[in-house]
Amino acid sequence: MASEIHRASTTAPVNIAVIKYWGKRDPKLNLPTNSSLSVTLSQSDLRTHTTASCSPTYTHDELILNGSSQDVSGARTQACFRELRTLRKQLETTNPSLPALSSMPLKIVSENNFPTAAGLASSAAGFAALVRSIANLYELPASPTELSRIARQGSGSACRSLFGGYVGWEQGSQPDGSDSLAFEVAPASHWPTMRAVILVVSAAKKGVSSTTGMQTTVATSSLFPVRANDTVPRRMAEMQTAIQERDFESFAKLTMMDSNSFHATCLDTWPPIFYLNDVSRAAIKAVEAINHAAGKIVAAYTFDAGPNAVVYFEEENEGIVAGALRKLVGEKEGWKGEAKSDDAVVEKVVKEAGVVQELLREGVSRVICTGVGEGPVKTDEHLV
Repeated sequence: MASEIHRASTTAPVNIAVIKYWGKRDPKLNLPTNSSLSVTLSQSDLRTHTTASCSPTYTHDELILNGSSQDVSGARTQACFRELRTLRKQLETTNPSLPALSSMPLKIVSENNFPTAAGLASSAAGFAALVRSIANLYELPASPTELSRIARQGSGSACRSLFGGYVGWEQGSQPDGSDSLAFEVAPASHWPTMRAVILVVSAAKKGVSSTTGMQTTVATSSLFPVRANDTVPRRMAEMQTAIQERDFESFAKLTMMDSNSFHATCLDTWPPIFYLNDVSRAAIKAVEAINHAAGKIVAAYTFDAGPNAVVYFEEENEGIVAGALRKLVGEKEGWKGEAKSDDAVVEKVVKEAGVVQELLREGVSRVICTGVGEGPVKTDEHLV
């Protein structure tokens, strides 16, 4: 009977790290070897919509993503289910009048509005939405910080998608991971003018999964210990200051240097891991040309474990940054509104870019224009 189905729905955002998480000190609990920091992107452009339901009429736990059934027997999904059920069970023990939801099978239905496994942090939004929707279903009093401990066990960077704005993830030192939690650096409203253009280079699944790549890097890269122990802790402090002061030039320089440092450790891994390709490198050259033409740093590139370029800029420089990228990349799906550009600067960029324009036109399949956004949002639009 439909009346026996309990349900709750949420949407959760994608986040793109500006100080990268790479390497695990405990693969089982997804405990990182270094802290990280990200920008939460607007859900009007990138989101996972998830409905969590439970019912005595269900026979087993089930997860359906974008219409296809997923394996829920994996340790990561099971860890999230187990932790959330334990918290619900505690509520039921304290208050016996509550329905025994913790003992009912779960059915989770989830939809992304972007390609899965294309280097667009789909697992971060996915596990954040899964954990948040089940927490809402179970009516848990847990804060986003408490829930971040659970979401982290599903996908490391998912813990950061439980917050909007600018979000840190503390690596922690406790063996049980109790202090490896996400925290708000600043809400979206603190620096609302942050924008991003994502150049989607390839919607194909990446060759080396993040989990495999991380463990190989930790085991073999001689650059990695310096990054984890020295470079990242210093940059975490500098980045938090840059965000508090809304200092874009510092933010941008740190973002680009940290992306380069992360990919350098991938290259220093044995065998080497290549997440960037010729189109990715063309995007780097394009950003350098934009900054050179503008006479200051107005754009910042960053790349996760994949070839897609994420270019951050401030709203006031949209005409320069988005205008130049649009001219270089050409009219692809995803551009918003009329072409808005600072013609004089854009002309200089195109002149300087040269062969880069050809690579970008051929290699970028679509663009996503977005900006900083809010954390998970409860919705009454149910998928079950």
